[in-house]
Amino acid sequence: MNAKFIISYDGSLYKGSQTQPDNSSVEDRLQEAFLSLNIKTKIVLSGRTDKDVHATGQVFNAILPNYWKDLKKLKTVLNKHLPLSIRVNKIVFVNKQFHSRFHAKKRVYRYLITSKPTTAFNAKYITYVENINEELLKEAIKLFIGVHDFEFFHKKGSDKHNLIREVYDATFYKYKNIYVFKFTANSYLRSQIRLMVGFLLKISEGKLTKEDLLLQLNKQKHIYKTPASPYGLYLAKVYY
Repeated sequence: MNAKFIISYDGSLYKGSQTQPDNSSVEDRLQEAFLSLNIKTKIVLSGRTDKDVHATGQVFNAILPNYWKDLKKLKTVLNKHLPLSIRVNKIVFVNKQFHSRFHAKKRVYRYLITSKPTTAFNAKYITYVENINEELLKEAIKLFIGVHDFEFFHKKGSDKHNLIREVYDATFYKYKNIYVFKFTANSYLRSQIRLMVGFLLKISEGKLTKEDLLLQLNKQKHIYKTPASPYGLYLAKVYY
C-alpha cells in the first residue's frame, strides 16, 4: 500500500534531508523508525533540503505492509520512535502510481527574517537583519516571477543540467514581528532561494539595486554570489 507522509523537521540537527554516508540525515532517522517497526521500505522525498534548512511541510511516499491499515496508530508509533526534531504530521493512502517528487506541481518555501537581534533560542530558526526596507523588498521580489534561467542563482557543482525554472509567485510581507519571503515555483535549484534572498537583502541595504538584480537574472552580469543563511529557510508546502 502506497502512503503519503507530511512531515516537519528541525534541519539544524541534520546534514540535509537525503540519506548520507555517515547516517546523519532526516531520511536516515525515518528509516530507523520504520525498521524499528519491522517496516522495510524506500522513502521517496518530494525534494531534498540542504544542511540546516527546515521543513514544515515536507512530503514523502513509501510502500507499507498490508497489515498497517491504521494510519492514525502508525503516526503515533512513528513519532514515538523518531527524535523530537522530526514529526510526522499526517499520513494518507494514495494510489500506487503516486510519486512524491515527480507528481509535485508546486513547492512553497518561506524565508524568515527579523529586525530584532536573535537569542540562543531562535538563532537557528530566523535570520537577523538590522535594517529592512519593506517597500523596496516588496517591489524587488516580484522580478523573480516568471520563467528564468537561474544559472547565476544556483550553487555551482550541482548536478542539474536544466537551469530553467518557473516562479509562479514571490512575495514579501510582515506577519506580527516576522518578515517573510515566500516563493512558489515548480522546483528549485540547489541554494537558489538562499541566493535570491541574499541578493534581495543587499537591495534592502542599498548596496545593490533592482537594475542589478535584472542584470544577474538575465545572465548579463554575475554581481552577487553569497547565499543567505540556511537557518531562516523552510520548505512549507508541496502541491499535487
